[in-house]
Amino acid sequence: MSEKMFLKPNVVIEPLVDNWYAWSHLVSPATAAMNIAGRHLTIMESFISAPEIHVNAVANPKMKGGPFMDVAISRLDEVKALYERTLKEQHHMVKFAAAVKELDRLLANEADGAGLETLYEKVPAMLKGYVELFYDRNNNADFRFFESLLYKSEYYIRGAQSIALWITDNDHRPFCLSTPRLEDEHVLHLKIPFDHPGIDALARMKRIPQDVAYIKKMLGITADQDHLFDALLTATAPPAYQKYTGDKIRMRYFGHACILVETKDVSILVDPLISYYGYHSDVEHFSDADLPDVIDYVLITHNHQDHILFETLLPLRHKINNLIVPRTCGGKLEDPDLKMMFINAGFKNVVAIDEMEEVRFEDAVITGLPFTGEHSDLDILTKSCYLVEIGGFKLLFLADSRIIEPALYKHVKEQIGSVDVMFLGMECDGAPLTWLYGPLMTKKISREHDGSRRLAGSDCAKGMALVDIFDPKEVYVYAMGMEPWLEFISSIKYTDESNPIIQSNRLVDLCSQRGIIAERLFGEKELLYQKKDVQIFEF
Repeated sequence: MSEKMFLKPNVVIEPLVDNWYAWSHLVSPATAAMNIAGRHLTIMESFISAPEIHVNAVANPKMKGGPFMDVAISRLDEVKALYERTLKEQHHMVKFAAAVKELDRLLANEADGAGLETLYEKVPAMLKGYVELFYDRNNNADFRFFESLLYKSEYYIRGAQSIALWITDNDHRPFCLSTPRLEDEHVLHLKIPFDHPGIDALARMKRIPQDVAYIKKMLGITADQDHLFDALLTATAPPAYQKYTGDKIRMRYFGHACILVETKDVSILVDPLISYYGYHSDVEHFSDADLPDVIDYVLITHNHQDHILFETLLPLRHKINNLIVPRTCGGKLEDPDLKMMFINAGFKNVVAIDEMEEVRFEDAVITGLPFTGEHSDLDILTKSCYLVEIGGFKLLFLADSRIIEPALYKHVKEQIGSVDVMFLGMECDGAPLTWLYGPLMTKKISREHDGSRRLAGSDCAKGMALVDIFDPKEVYVYAMGMEPWLEFISSIKYTDESNPIIQSNRLVDLCSQRGIIAERLFGEKELLYQKKDVQIFEF
């Protein structure tokens, strides 16, 4: 009989698409095609032509987050091999991206306000039947995808999905948007898609031992891979998780925008991004060991790589009862449908909600709220703030909101009233439009326009305007990307002179002067709150 073993606490379960770190735009079919053609191939071409430029750029802290591959020149041949393999295996995705650009040109040149029906015959062959042409009210022509059909087509590259497993003892990794994962003798690379049940079985082994022969068969571990997989296992049981059984509301900050709200009856996890790995760190923080065995609701605020992290979400999938996402069904290239994406990635009970829509349960209610800012003025609907109310106590999660029109939030306040606790992201400089959305743009944007359309949250003035409107008793600045385990995702490394630090310090000081408890969160934080009433909501 095979023995039963646990998964070591410091095993990384890293999802990949075509050997690149799997963020949401590599899972949704249309955005995946645009990023493979416009980001991956472009960066690899640049590295192949001038690898020394990349090496020098990576060594310069000011160039963090740029399109520079963090790979040694000695591995140039491996990059060339990945480039050639990408051209061969993803040729249909590259052609799809070219067809999108061709369709944009067609609409720009020939859609003059007259009926669009005659243009369908000119739609590139690869896109026929997958797009609908339309005008907006100002006679600007555009198109939308039938995303549900794309997921059933060759353009959903399920076969390019895989999982890399290895043991880590630190937070360092190359910036995820610019560096692929090359082969490593210490890394076990499994060619399994994200909806594979073996991922859930493996993740459960963090707490429940599994028969080794069974899990190896489930994951398709070969004889050559045995030694790598065995190194991930341990006979030592982890400390038993102690479920919260108190009569209060417990708030735990896990880093960045990840907050766990618990009572003895329910658990709600916002924007899961967790330092999973049980190794020594100079920064005190909670890890996956501090999560409950069942997470009743996971809330996703928006579709950016620091708020949707498959590396966290896939290992949590077996624990999640309900995954709540902002609703969209527009089919726009820049705004893929999150519900569709998560379902195709193997998640169950995915619930898409609209602005001001409620989800009620026990003595609690979750309300989706409008979210403006941080999206470079693109027409993106897939974003939501959340009000979590438990026993009359209100926690407001504003994510990376930037108050552009105060009247909007005043209307919201009329509906939800004052809140007890407010969480607000204050990365107020933000990267330019093209840093994240560049591969989706088919027309060159000027440097001036690019710089004026930023992925920016609130500064002090805009943050205090939100404080004035919602009248919280406590204010917490979060989503700053400061924790060391965030650097490979956000590329952020602040100093005391950085504007977001200066602005958030001012906000904390102003709140404190008003008698409002305020703090910029970092690492971990735990607070207990008393419920205000015991009203019971029925389903």
